[in-house]
Amino acid sequence: MSKDWDAVSAAITTRMVELDMKQTELKERSGLALQTVREIQLNLQPRDRSKRTLAALSEALGWPGDHLWLVLEGKDPGDPDANDPVLAELVALKDAITVLADRVDAIERRLTADDE
Repeated sequence: MSKDWDAVSAAITTRMVELDMKQTELKERSGLALQTVREIQLNLQPRDRSKRTLAALSEALGWPGDHLWLVLEGKDPGDPDANDPVLAELVALKDAITVLADRVDAIERRLTADDE
């Protein structure tokens, strides 16, 4: 099976956007050279890389060590965030905030209607 470096590039870029991470931060977190990070993220030099290099990037992006290797091999790594209790709590908080905002909007509409 051929290696899908485009998929690796897309996965890294998407995750960096999600985390609001710059290449320099990814370099620092992964311990890799900035040139290596840039080449892999932008798919500038599609060539064999060690599992260790992809593991360093995966872990720096908050994924299990084999995440990018699975992407490279064309396999579905699954959603590593699916069972994260912190993310589940954030979703619950976001939903609660939405409910409260809707209630505030309804109160404001009633107050505006009462003033007319």
